[in-house]
Amino acid sequence: MITFLEGTLVEKAPTRIVLDVHGVGYEVFIPLSSFDRLPDENAPCRVLIHDHLREDAHHLYGFITEAERSLFEMLRGISGIGPKTALSALSGLSVRDLKLAVVEGDVKRLSSISGIGKKTADRIVVELRHKLSEGDALEAVAGAPETGPTDLRTRDAILALISLGYKQADAQKRVREVLPGLKPSATVEDVVRAALAG
Repeated sequence: MITFLEGTLVEKAPTRIVLDVHGVGYEVFIPLSSFDRLPDENAPCRVLIHDHLREDAHHLYGFITEAERSLFEMLRGISGIGPKTALSALSGLSVRDLKLAVVEGDVKRLSSISGIGKKTADRIVVELRHKLSEGDALEAVAGAPETGPTDLRTRDAILALISLGYKQADAQKRVREVLPGLKPSATVEDVVRAALAG
């Protein structure tokens, strides 16, 4: 069982990295939350690993923080949630925002994540609520952003630009540049259109 990998970051993308550990290249799938914290390519890198072994596949899932890996494993413990969906959840919301959505029973916010429908979101709330410690709940509520929907819109617009081939830094820059000129009611699509036009 692999618990972490430490080596040279050979390739990085929003959903996967390749890590060279003593001449062996490991492909590791990552959430966007970890991608944001990665060093530059060819720099030393250490990632925590969830080793997922099936009869037909052996996949490695990597995380920069223990909080991400722990929440990934909690999500994996829910019936009907596979590694891809758990990774998608951590790409759609930060660890704190996911915990907050669970604590507040915010099914709508959870079901806004790609690959998670209302039934799955309900199951996440029911099954994770009792698994989160009191400290987790207090931390999530204390750190709740005041402008949740705006933050969500910004993140979704950045993700959309990344999926169109933009680098993370460029996508963030473009979205932040166009937001002040848009109406508060602007949708994710409006933000993306404005960013592409700019």
